[in-house]
Order: sequence, then structure tokens, then C-alpha cells
Amino acid sequence: MSTIVTKFGGSSLADASQFKKVKNIILSNDERRYVVPSAPGKRNSKDSKITDLLYLCHAHVSTGISFDDVFNHIKDRYCAIVSDLDLTFNIREHLDIVKKDLEDGASSDYAASRGEYLNGLILANYLGFEFIDAKDVMIFNNDGSLDSEATASTLKARLAITPKAVIPGFYGADKESNIITFSRGGSDVTGALVAASIDADLYENWTDVSGFLMADPRIIQNPKPISKITYSELRELSYMGASVLHEDAIFPVREIGIPINIKNTNKPEDEGTFIVKDTDISSKPTAITGIAGKKDFTVISLSKASMNSELGFCRKLLSILEQHNISFENMPSGIDTVCLVISDSQLKNKKDAVLEEIKRTCNPDNIEVHPNMAMIATVGRGMAKQRGTAAKIFTSLSNAEINIRMIDQGSSEMNILVGIENDNFEKGIVAIYNAFN
Repeated sequence: MSTIVTKFGGSSLADASQFKKVKNIILSNDERRYVVPSAPGKRNSKDSKITDLLYLCHAHVSTGISFDDVFNHIKDRYCAIVSDLDLTFNIREHLDIVKKDLEDGASSDYAASRGEYLNGLILANYLGFEFIDAKDVMIFNNDGSLDSEATASTLKARLAITPKAVIPGFYGADKESNIITFSRGGSDVTGALVAASIDADLYENWTDVSGFLMADPRIIQNPKPISKITYSELRELSYMGASVLHEDAIFPVREIGIPINIKNTNKPEDEGTFIVKDTDISSKPTAITGIAGKKDFTVISLSKASMNSELGFCRKLLSILEQHNISFENMPSGIDTVCLVISDSQLKNKKDAVLEEIKRTCNPDNIEVHPNMAMIATVGRGMAKQRGTAAKIFTSLSNAEINIRMIDQGSSEMNILVGIENDNFEKGIVAIYNAFN
């Protein structure tokens, strides 16, 4: 029998009415055998995520402040879900254990993980599935990194004897049974690891949107949906801010070619977006797949005669960034020029020291600093085969009276990156989108 692993985000499990939707989705297809839940998300714009409240509880304990009021909000949320689902499950018993552990000085990772843990217990009881605590199957090293091999073998062995199960997302444990969490959004990673361990036929990621859109709907009104996208295109768009799926979740399933389907819990009839291998795209690719971008970069532009023949120039440049614990976003270069694109958050309070070190170590002929920059990535596997794509991008920006300060195209010819002023960011997205639609 085919196997589908399903992950449900916080908005999909925010309250009892959402739990009912999730149950209907899971029971509508018997191939949906393994379920990975997130913690309850916001029910409305003024609500709080349970994970944020748990972090706040831990912060209160750390500073000696009572967290009873905050924890009561958490307790009320979970008790309401259980009551509204007419379950006899004793969630209060588990909440009391969590509260006592927090009072006894449990770690912040433990505190944050309890949202998924408690939601997993409720969902397993509601579905009649077995509950598998993620701490028993998501194995971390003592340095906090995931032990991928141990996790894969442990999951495979456990799921081989478990026909249907709920495995909470976001956390695991090290060899000493200390709870360790992934980064925020890590439930996506848990779901991918579960899918990869059993070579699932499909990994469904259920959220509150019907897959990927060609552009940010806060900028473009009713942007077109993306029905299929390759892993490579997704990586490019996610990196530049299209954040439907945690980008680290791509890799476990990408290695063995498991397709991902991004679906909408509130509109399960929508096809959503399929994320597949490059070789699984049979239809003729369009010129572009999507547009994404970010604001608040600084571009440091260096020029030096015969830079290309000076051994170690770029190595010295990158070593300076490393010394200051700065990572760069992009590094376009020419024969005698090179640019460093750095997020303002990375460069904060370090710019002057970095520039002085570059002058001293690299001795460039000229340095120019361009602050308040935005980056827009136009991504599409069809770019390499369709003439005029770059010209259409640049013409659209020119017609919108937007000055391009930087251009870069990767060797894969899948992404054209332009740097423009922050103030022109939204206008630039609109111009490019309209040029292709």
C-alpha cells in the first residue's frame, strides 16, 4: 500500500474546528498513515501562538517572575480543544507535568517543544492513532546537531511495526534524553525526515495557503498559483523570502526524490503546489516560475586593476568577513570588480571596521558602499531556453523608472538577481510580475 506522510501547521490545528478539518482530511485517504502536527497557531490576528507563550513562560521562570497567568492561557487553549472535540482524554494531567517541569528549571528547548507534544497527544487520541514521542525517534548529537543516520534507522524500525501514528514536529532529544528543538518552522523538517525514513510515496505539507504563488500576495493582488515547481526553484525562492515551507525540509526528501505537495487545510479540494525533481517536470517550462525578494542589504563594491590575476584576492576578502562573523548573500564579480551583498543585520555596527580591514588587506583602487538596497530574484527553469527573458526583466524595471544597481545570474541560469533601492522594492516586484503576466 502507498504511504503518505502529512504535516499540519499551527494554523491547521489552532482550535477544535481546525482539528475536525484535519481529521476529515486524514480519514478521507487511508494512505495517510503518519501525521506530524505543529503546536496551535493563532486563531485570529490578535491571538498568540502557543510556542510563543511557552517561550514566555520559560523567560518568566528565568527571571523569577510568576508565569501562572501565561500558563493559564495555554491550559485554557488545550482544555477548550479537548472539550470541544468531546474527548475524554485527560489533558490536564499532562499540562500539570509540563508546568512542574518548567518550575523546576526545564530548558527553553523543552518549554518550546511542549506545544507540539501536547497537540500530538490530543490529535493521536482524536484519530485513534498511536502516539510516538519525537524524543524517541529524532536523535540529536550532544552538540545540538541532528544525527541523521541514527534518526533514519530509528524511525524506520519504529514505523515498520506501527501502521498509523502521530509524531510531533519540531523537537527530538540527544543521547542523554535532553530535549533539543529544530529552528522555528522545524515541524516541516520532522515531516520530511519521517517521509524519507520510510521512502514515502508523498509528503503532504498542510498549511493555510493553497501552495506557492508567483509573487507575494501582499504586493501583487491575486498572483497566479504555481502548480509545479522543482526542488531547485523552491530553494531559490525560499532563500529570497518565499516562506511557505521551511527550506531545510527540502533536503531529506530531495535526496530520494519524494514529491512534496503544499495543501490548504481550509480548502482541501485545491490542488496546491507539487514540488518535484527536475526530471519529473514533463510539461514545457514557462519563462519564469516565481518572483521573491528581500529588503535591507548593503552592497560593498570593490575595483582593482588586474584583480583577476591577483592570487588570493577573493580569499582575503572573504576571510575578513569570516573574522567579523559575517556571512554574505551574494558575490557577483567581473575582471576587475567584485561586489559583496550583505544583509544589514549582519553588518550592523561592523561596517567601518570591515571597510578599514578591506583597505588594509586587499588594497583596492576604489570602494563604494551602497546602503538601503533590496534584492529581487526572478526564478524559472525555463530561463535558459527562452530568449529575451533578461531583457524583459530589465525593460520592465526601466519603464517603471527604477534604477538597477546590481545584476547577477547564477551558472544554472535559473535565477536573475537584481539590486535596487529599498524604496523601489514593491514597485519592482509589480513591474516584473506584470511583464510576464
